[in-house]
Amino acid sequence: MGRIAPTADEIEEMARAAMARLPQAFRAHLEGVVLKVEEFADDDVLDELGIDDPFDLTGLYTGVAVGEKSMAAGGQLPDMIHLFRRALLEEWIETGVTLEALVSHVLVHEVGHHFGLSDEAMHALEDEA
Repeated sequence: MGRIAPTADEIEEMARAAMARLPQAFRAHLEGVVLKVEEFADDDVLDELGIDDPFDLTGLYTGVAVGEKSMAAGGQLPDMIHLFRRALLEEWIETGVTLEALVSHVLVHEVGHHFGLSDEAMHALEDEA
């Protein structure tokens, strides 16, 4: 029997559930952060990041990190966490990790960027855990 790949709405539901499991101290600073599930990152984003294959980018944070926000800054786009459905599905198939665990991992990684953590700092924290 064939399986149908989860929709963007289903992946968003998994991500929102993962967000709800974060400690309250983190969730309090995520109010107003937009969660968006798209098929792939657009070409401009991929070019800016130097990524050739859209399957190589599963998530992205765009915005200003919490510690860098200024009360005087206005007219900015909302902070956003982007999850890229097709890249997530490809990694899910390749790794055998549950899709829920993968979505949660990518979401937490992007939340880390919202708090101003670098990729290196997040990898170090993951290695310690």
